[in-house]
Amino acid sequence: MLHKTRALRRASAAASARNAAHRPMTILGVASATLVGITLSVGLASTPAVGAMNAASAVTAPALAGAEPLAQITEDASATLAQAKDAVAAAETLESEVVASGLDVGVVTTIDTSDLVSDIDKLDDSDVTPVLLVGVLADKAEEETADVVADTAELRSALTAAQQKQAEEEAARIAAEQAAAQAAAEQQAAAALAAANTPEGAKASAQQIMSSTYGWGGDQFSCLNSLWNKESGWNYQAYNPSGATGIPQALPGSKMASAGSDWQTNAATQVAWGLGYISSVYGTPCSAWAHSQAMNWY
Repeated sequence: MLHKTRALRRASAAASARNAAHRPMTILGVASATLVGITLSVGLASTPAVGAMNAASAVTAPALAGAEPLAQITEDASATLAQAKDAVAAAETLESEVVASGLDVGVVTTIDTSDLVSDIDKLDDSDVTPVLLVGVLADKAEEETADVVADTAELRSALTAAQQKQAEEEAARIAAEQAAAQAAAEQQAAAALAAANTPEGAKASAQQIMSSTYGWGGDQFSCLNSLWNKESGWNYQAYNPSGATGIPQALPGSKMASAGSDWQTNAATQVAWGLGYISSVYGTPCSAWAHSQAMNWY
């Protein structure tokens, strides 16, 4: 919980304050008690302003051994006030970020700044507050500032962890979707390849390539169909002991690699190579078929 350790932090801060020389206020206890009593009895309105007291102190007040100069008290209080306001602003900004994120940060999402805001209000009115009392208020504000800063740091850490978790989950989701899409694409490609590798699929590939690449029509396909029925039965896995391979019975089969590295597994690649061979050697499928009929090879 964000505020669970405030008492421990304050106890530690108090112990440190007793041992440190941050603001060495060694003014007699009787004088301080008297000042506070006067303040409570008469009211802040009846006390001299900070500026007036500083001026009077500079002229008439004797320096107390080990006491912090009154001007320094005012300067330190001003710095403390600025730090306190920054701490409140940072806390409020962070709370807005947490709300906007919509994330479950796992801790309390509000930072208690009420005590510090009260201290700020009092320090803002320091011009009507005795200087020595300003020092007391500044000490209290320092403690509250430390609490708010610590709570803000804890909430910031929790928000950062939640954001990182969200980013990791989103990355995992995207990766899973991409993997699923890849698997689906591979399945579709495999299905398409399996269909193309059937005799009917190979014939469809041949008709498409003949028309788009060579401008050959149905008459030429009829000759090609007769030729490759004789050679391989349009079986892309056909193999002859002579070494002739595939639908066009390339000899050796590795010749078909010029049409694609998948020549051993893809009927369309074999068809593309076979049509190119027929075009370059015989001109047309019908010429190749005529040669096959006459010579029993092509």
